Amino acid sequence: MDLSVLWILLISFAVTAASGPFVIPYLRKLKVGQTVRDDGPESHLKKNGTPTMGGIMIVGGMLLASLLCVRKYPDVIPVLMMTVGFGIIGFIDDYVKVVLKRAMGLRAWEKLSLQFVVTAFFAYYMIRVSGIDLTMIIPFTHGRVADIGWFSIPLLFFATLGTVNGANFTDGLDGLASSVTAAIAAFFAVVALGEGSGVAPVSLALIGALFAFLLYNVCPAKVFMGDTGSLALGGYVVASAYMLKMP
Repeated sequence: MDLSVLWILLISFAVTAASGPFVIPYLRKLKVGQTVRDDGPESHLKKNGTPTMGGIMIVGGMLLASLLCVRKYPDVIPVLMMTVGFGIIGFIDDYVKVVLKRAMGLRAWEKLSLQFVVTAFFAYYMIRVSGIDLTMIIPFTHGRVADIGWFSIPLLFFATLGTVNGANFTDGLDGLASSVTAAIAAFFAVVALGEGSGVAPVSLALIGALFAFLLYNVCPAKVFMGDTGSLALGGYVVASAYMLKMP
């Protein structure tokens, strides 16, 4: 168990926390505020105009810290690929909503198409570049592995779409998406540290970034992560689960 990677958490926390005083005012200046429907709960109306797209703080802090470990842990790359890839999709969706003023953001087929492309790159990288198969460890069987052959490919796409879009729904309450994903990342970090997997430094980097983001996202929130953050978190969860053979 390599505990030396724990410093990644501190670096990510520091980078993300330090970015807040710069990123949040800039987002306000760009007027990328959250739009709340008039018929929504009265408590939600107070959030109208709060800057969104704050997920760039999380992704940025996590990315910078994780890249410090790439040479020692090349397994970092596919997890970052999914996290950043879905973060970019979320950024585009947020941009369409708050800058181009298209209330629904990307159309469903546009978002699904982009998600399909990112997932396909992840699958290719895992199988062809990293040489990692898509077998799964069966829970509570002392490490017994299930190999479902090529059926694992459509299962990967199904799991990705479900997880990523599910993570998107948790972003409705202040701090919910961050706290839930931090707990998941902590579990993955413990498992990955035991296996010496590159998922460990990425998970620790994400935990640091999420706790730093919570400084600005707890009620009353000064910034929302938006789809930029929530889709990135979903991508991280899927990639980490598959890298640890725990989908």
